[in-house]
This record gives sequence, C-alpha cells and structure tokens, in this order.
Amino acid sequence: MINYKTARKFGSLELLAKQVVEGFITGLHQSPFHGFSVEFAEHRLYNSGESVKHLDWKLLARTDKLFIKRYEEETNLRCHILIDSSSSMMFPVDQPYNKFTFSVDAAAALIFLMRKQRDAFGLSIFSDALDFYSPAKSSLTHQRFLLSKLERILEDQKKSFKNKKTNIAKMLNALASKIHKRSLVFIFSDFMAIDNPEDFANSIKHLRHHLHEIVVFDVSHHNLENQLNLKNKYYNVVDIETGDSIKMHPKQIKEKYITERNSIKSKIHNLLKQQKVDLINADIEIGFDQILLEYLLKRKKIY
Repeated sequence: MINYKTARKFGSLELLAKQVVEGFITGLHQSPFHGFSVEFAEHRLYNSGESVKHLDWKLLARTDKLFIKRYEEETNLRCHILIDSSSSMMFPVDQPYNKFTFSVDAAAALIFLMRKQRDAFGLSIFSDALDFYSPAKSSLTHQRFLLSKLERILEDQKKSFKNKKTNIAKMLNALASKIHKRSLVFIFSDFMAIDNPEDFANSIKHLRHHLHEIVVFDVSHHNLENQLNLKNKYYNVVDIETGDSIKMHPKQIKEKYITERNSIKSKIHNLLKQQKVDLINADIEIGFDQILLEYLLKRKKIY
C-alpha cells in the first residue's frame, strides 16, 4: 500500500496518480466502467417469437409495423468528477491529509485511469458556487491541464479555506444539463449542511433525468467525525463554514452527537439508494488507493 500521506513530498500529483493506477490496473485487466452506457443504433423489423422488450411502440403507432430498437455500447465513455471544496472538506484542519486532499488524490487517479482507457474526463470544483468547470476531453494535454489545476486548487485551498459554505443541491442542478448527457458522474463530498433533503433528492433526480450514472464518495474521517474519538479535555470547537464556535467537552455531547449524525447520514444514504446511486463510504484514514481499488474490483464483478 502506498503511503498516500507523504507520497506527494517526492513527486507531483501526476506521478502519484500514475503510481496508484499502474499499481492496481493489472488486477482489472479490462475497464470496469464500460457496460453501463448504451445508445440507440438503428431499427430492424421484428421477428415472430422475439422478446417484445425493445419494441418501438411509437413507431408501431405511426407505421402499423413492428420494429425492434437495436442498441450498441458506446466505445468511448465520458466521465465527470465533482469535488466539494467547502470549508468542511478541509477537516482535519490541523493535519496535512484531509477530506479535500483525499478527494483530489482520488480524482487524479480516476483521471489517469480514464486517460489510460482513452475515455473522456471532465472536472468541476464547487462550494456554494461553481469554482471551476472543464468539460470532458480525452487528450493527454487535457489530463495534464486538469492535474496541474488540481494541484493549484489544493494549494489555494490551504491558504483560504475558511467560511466557504456548501449548496450541493444548487450545484448539482446547475451541472446536470451542463455535463454531457449519459456520463458517469463521480461526486466527492462530506454532505455537510444539507438543510433540505428534498431539494438534494430532486437534484439527484435531475442528474438521473439526463441519464447520468452517479457514483458518490461520502468522504469522512470516521474516527474523529463519526465516532468523536477525541482526547479527554475541553475543546473550543469552530464551525469552519460559518465561524461560529463553542467550548465543550466530548463526553457532554458524544452520545447525542453520534445518534444525530447517524440519523442524518442514514437519511442522505437512503435518498441516494432510492435513486440507484452507487454509494461508497470513504474513510480518509484507509487511503484513497485502497478505497478506489475495492470499488473498481466490485464494479468489475457487476458489469
């Protein structure tokens, strides 16, 4: 396993992505992504005894003849990667490796993998506004441009990450039609501050309406965020999205915090599953390489 927390000290994001992808691509043999995306190719006359699953009923009404729709798999996949850059993604703020760093590293590996397969890849960075957008292309120049952009964004984020709020529903709605139809969409977010779950659910439906397949990485530091495993002392806790702060001891709130957090997460996860979204719980302590590999191997078995 790569020491992902220190690897970038010895090279660029591109070299890190290359090392990770080449490390596990031999176990995949073929693309784990091809297979979901099919497009209409042509009509042919229906033969008696065939399945009526792909009959074109509208054409029957117009011509009074039975035609079958034929489909073919797209030879080139388009994928688009969305990364939440709100302040909460910089947690833990006192550690060099946080949720945003994890997401950038994972995105870089996906971009490198897509390029290796000659597929197209695009990128969006968002908070409560669209900070960066680049449509899907498959060239080496585009790969290097996006990886370089990710490195610059990561450095900028370290300098000015406070008070950046999230409006994920608004951003997904804005991007649904902007991204090329029938794309594979990866979303990296911690899904903090979803005030209206119904709006969020509708934004996912909007993506699905444009025939996008959606893969969500719910990024967290499980030990600190989900379990609140902190030292036995008082803390001055600051909301890095709003600047609000409160002094508290973990023991005072731990039980209630875990119950409420699990309830919120469960509600969000159920909404995603109802929309047939592929959901991955991404604990940054495990490492992006292991989480990506497990997901890709699972996907390969399905398709």
